[in-house]
Amino acid sequence: MPSPTPHLSSPLNADAYWMPFTANRRYKRDPVLFSAAEGMHYIRPDGRRVLDGIAGLWCVNAGHRRPEIVEAIARTAYELDYAPSFQMSHPLAFELAEKLCEEAPAGFSNVFFSNSGSEAVDTALKIALGYHRARGEGQRVRLIGRERSYHGVGFGGLSVSGIGGHRKPFGNLLPYVDHLPHTYDRERMAYSRGQPDWGAHLADALERIVALHDASTIAAVIVEPVAGSTGVLVPPRGYLQKLREICDRHGILLIFDEVICAFGRVDGAFASAHFGVTPDLITSAKGLTNGAIPMGATLVRQHVYDAFMQGPENAIELAHGYTYSGHPVACAAGLAMLDICRRDGLFQRSRDLWRYWEDAAHGLKGLPHVVDIRNIGLLAAIELAPLAGKPGQRGYAVHQACLERGCLIRAAGDTMLLSPPLIIEPAQIDELFSVLAQVLRAGD
Repeated sequence: MPSPTPHLSSPLNADAYWMPFTANRRYKRDPVLFSAAEGMHYIRPDGRRVLDGIAGLWCVNAGHRRPEIVEAIARTAYELDYAPSFQMSHPLAFELAEKLCEEAPAGFSNVFFSNSGSEAVDTALKIALGYHRARGEGQRVRLIGRERSYHGVGFGGLSVSGIGGHRKPFGNLLPYVDHLPHTYDRERMAYSRGQPDWGAHLADALERIVALHDASTIAAVIVEPVAGSTGVLVPPRGYLQKLREICDRHGILLIFDEVICAFGRVDGAFASAHFGVTPDLITSAKGLTNGAIPMGATLVRQHVYDAFMQGPENAIELAHGYTYSGHPVACAAGLAMLDICRRDGLFQRSRDLWRYWEDAAHGLKGLPHVVDIRNIGLLAAIELAPLAGKPGQRGYAVHQACLERGCLIRAAGDTMLLSPPLIIEPAQIDELFSVLAQVLRAGD
């Protein structure tokens, strides 16, 4: 493909667009724009290149503007721009579902397609509730999330999420929801490399929730194997195993939200295999199509699917779905992405670069304002001390300064987040952390 040409076709009028998760008034005073991208870089309208240290938004795992994906999208849109998925379908949806099950841990048999991580989560929660009702346990209506977790912005996902700033503006959410405590304790975990040794016992809080509400009322527990958006909180050794054991003991479904963790971000196609824990459902999105087309997928194990396949064959087993479920263009992008990952070994790329990435991240220890560093796979978080009385302002200023120096590093509050495309080379890892180090040294 020819190289992209950055441009603005006309002067920008930013008024009409209400931007998501953005301080709109601040942004529109000085908009940051990208007009093209390729490989590891975004390109700004004036031609400046920006090294992408966050894979777009945790999603461009194979790098930007991959010809295989672009061509698959164009070809499919030309041949079949849309096909409904209610009582009919198209071949690409079945092919992608089959290939995803091949990559998933043993026992995963079926895939339900949606359009985002938020929808994949809400789908998983509805499947969990429907599963118990189909088995004659309709009283299992309670959903258990975790503090500091992020499960999207749908009412279901937001209800089980544990980030207060996301929940508070909307008042009452779903009833019958409780939360596990988060797994982070800086005093005991600071500067851990990979999984912290302390904290497996925090999973025992689930037993206290069971004792409070009774297991017969609990449908599912949902956690991110690695809590990404809140600041790359890596699970303590043994923690996920304990959750699995407690869920098994009480007949509770376990859902892993792998919207960020999957498709090579941690290790392998799905992070659950790396941790040696098999959930009952997995949610995914983001890297599924390399961010090129919106798509989500909820994977379920055979026993979950089979619970619904009862009653008359002409009855709809799950009254749920979306207009764009299994959209042919999204399926084409997903298939092309899986082909790239298999051909280029991208599912193993984070494993190959893990130690180099880890050493580069922890090389920032001791720099001004750094209070913790966390990492796993090709994920890293550099936590900074906040400015007195001004939480989040230091992180935003560091983000802006890095951008001006040609590196995109995201700020979540005062934590700098890094999650680059998996095609990153060691020299580019050096560049990201070198720029971040320069900014920290130059700060107040």
